[in-house]
Amino acid sequence: MKPGSKLRIVVLISGSGSNLQAIMDACTYGALHAEVSAVISNAGNAYGLQRARAAGIPTEVVAHADYPDRGAFDAALVKKIDRYQPGLVVLAGFMRILTPDFVQHYAGRLLNIHPSLLPRLQGLHTHRRALEEQHRIHGASVHFVTEELDGGPVVLQAEVAVLPGDDESTLAARVLQQEHQIYPAVIQWFAQGRLRLDPEQGVMMDDAPLQQPLRWATDSPAA
Repeated sequence: MKPGSKLRIVVLISGSGSNLQAIMDACTYGALHAEVSAVISNAGNAYGLQRARAAGIPTEVVAHADYPDRGAFDAALVKKIDRYQPGLVVLAGFMRILTPDFVQHYAGRLLNIHPSLLPRLQGLHTHRRALEEQHRIHGASVHFVTEELDGGPVVLQAEVAVLPGDDESTLAARVLQQEHQIYPAVIQWFAQGRLRLDPEQGVMMDDAPLQQPLRWATDSPAA
């Protein structure tokens, strides 16, 4: 990326796109030195596509049902993404398991946000499982994507207390509020060149190996 230029990002979504909206807003208001070059979805009815179009951002649909297997779908997805020459690919509620070839193609420039304090509660239905397992603390994690599902190295986490009387919807809403803060923050660190993934040393923050995930507000480096 040329000095002074904005980080080009492509965002992949499957649903409502609330994290996409948080990223677009951060770009608009200057908190994020990046531009969303395109929004791509595997679902043509994803509301996030409407959010992108309202903001004047190009959208694409690559419907997974149109392809015989994950490999063919991911190959088509790569072609769409690479047309926009992104410096970073951002998964924001993209509900597809990616093939190793896809992950390797974007190694070190592929981020995801997951609604739990990884490595706890990998996979789906995290809020329900947190309640069923009587967790006192829940939250969200931003991590680099690797071939292991929800298993890539974590950069930043935000904790959310599980309150008496919480149900899935109330807990999910509070976690989502935190997601909308931590995802743009991590993307900004990447855009500033402060954050990178080293093949040997793992997550590097300000040129130092990150020994454990940062915690939002407590450990978060100043912008």
